[in-house]
Amino acid sequence: MPTVDDVLEHVGEFGWFQKQAFLLLCLISASLAPIYVGIVFLGFTPDHHCRSPGVAELSQRCGWSPAEELNYTVPGLGSAGEASFLSQCMKYEVDWNQSTLDCVDPLSSLAANRSHLPLSPCEHGWVYDTPGSSIVTEFNLVCGDAWKVDLFQSCVNLGFFLGSLVVGYIADRFGRKLCLLVTTLVTSLSGVLTAVAPDYTSMLLFRLLQGMVSKGSWVSGYTLITEFVGSGYRRTTAILYQVAFTVGLVGLAGVAYAIPDWRWLQLAVSLPTFLFLLYYWFVPESPRWLLSQKRTTQAVRIMEQIAQKNRKVPPADLKMMCLEEDASERQSPSFADLFRTPSLRKHTLILMYLWFSCAVLYQGLIMHVGATGANLYLDFFYSSLVEFPAAFIILVTIDRIGRIYPIAASNLVAGAACLLMIFIPHELHWLNVTLACLGRMGATIVLQMVCLVNAELYPTFIRNLGMMVCSALCDLGGIFTPFMVFRLMEVWQALPLILFGVLGLTAGAVTLLLPETKGVALPETIEEAENLGRR
Repeated sequence: MPTVDDVLEHVGEFGWFQKQAFLLLCLISASLAPIYVGIVFLGFTPDHHCRSPGVAELSQRCGWSPAEELNYTVPGLGSAGEASFLSQCMKYEVDWNQSTLDCVDPLSSLAANRSHLPLSPCEHGWVYDTPGSSIVTEFNLVCGDAWKVDLFQSCVNLGFFLGSLVVGYIADRFGRKLCLLVTTLVTSLSGVLTAVAPDYTSMLLFRLLQGMVSKGSWVSGYTLITEFVGSGYRRTTAILYQVAFTVGLVGLAGVAYAIPDWRWLQLAVSLPTFLFLLYYWFVPESPRWLLSQKRTTQAVRIMEQIAQKNRKVPPADLKMMCLEEDASERQSPSFADLFRTPSLRKHTLILMYLWFSCAVLYQGLIMHVGATGANLYLDFFYSSLVEFPAAFIILVTIDRIGRIYPIAASNLVAGAACLLMIFIPHELHWLNVTLACLGRMGATIVLQMVCLVNAELYPTFIRNLGMMVCSALCDLGGIFTPFMVFRLMEVWQALPLILFGVLGLTAGAVTLLLPETKGVALPETIEEAENLGRR
């Protein structure tokens, strides 16, 4: 009886049907970018200072320039150490409406040295130096409430983590196509609700909901396209599907530049995703899943449609099509199996660390560049472009050099780049951006290649479980990353880079403890997985 791969060899492994499905599903991959790293633009924190009643009127009466107004009325400017905190979060306890204030250094009449004037926290809001808006400027998420920006991004990653526990079951139980359509609908609705949220709390809940389903939509698309194509195209298709995410990043920079208002930006990236519901008519269910559910008639009908679109003749024994029999799949996997033997224990712990560290490096570098860059949009655009050569490096090295050395080298490059950024003076901004791009390219290579290695190190019956458990550390890393970046930057702007550097260098070292899997058959049993490094 022919298997699905046998039939695909006759009807086309990557014909017109697969190309059309690939392009359609790549749009879903691209649409995840604004959700995953949209915080860079939605949560942008511009320069700001306390709003003091009477200052605007005094400035207008005296004809001050914006620079003069700041110099005369904002504490801490030009001083070292606490300058940022004083100028952004404190104000002079001065009645700016009194008529005795002079237009030239108005505070000189109140104190010989303005540093002796009493200060108090901002009571009347803030003035933001930006033509657009973000959740920071609308909900005043600065000073004592700055941590709420971190929480906003952490909720997305918490949603990814919670969703991964449920969406996989839905896709296996009710089908890839239904899972794709349902998660896409909820992703679109929650995106729109986030844009119209009246307060911070409701916005946070909608963002959490969007995180819970959006990654499920991405994974459903990934599963569908890899199950549509023949085995010879599966790896390349999977890598290019992730490249579509990079296209989404590049496009996001342009859209965010054109739409500086955060609510309109959120609507602009959410409303088009409703069009993915049209895939109900353009993307069929996975024949592999239908066969696993004993729905052979529907699977045969879809294979006939694939053959027709690819202008191929289906095999005569198409109706006898079946899934590959695998006795090991009938075993019951358990979490303990991931730690049952010394090698599996070592592999599981190392893979967990690799997933965690590359998530922190990838998201952390994006946020750090966004928070320190001279031009938010250009810096984000340039650093996104480096993900294209990262995909090319993967395609070139994966079957020539292997997996382990490229992953180790990429981690070491990312870690070294972060540590070097500490010593670059602020005036050499271009060099800082270049090193950040180099680090991000390394993190991208690791993020994409560790998926493959994760699957190749486990025996068949715990392969999916191993992938789910280890990759969950990626989402957990994303939960903590915003706090690592923004809170540590308050202590010292380069402090997060030290953490990234240590994580990257350590990850590069422990990667070398994994066995090379290039040209090695996938292990079927625990014994084979245990002996991987001895082959």
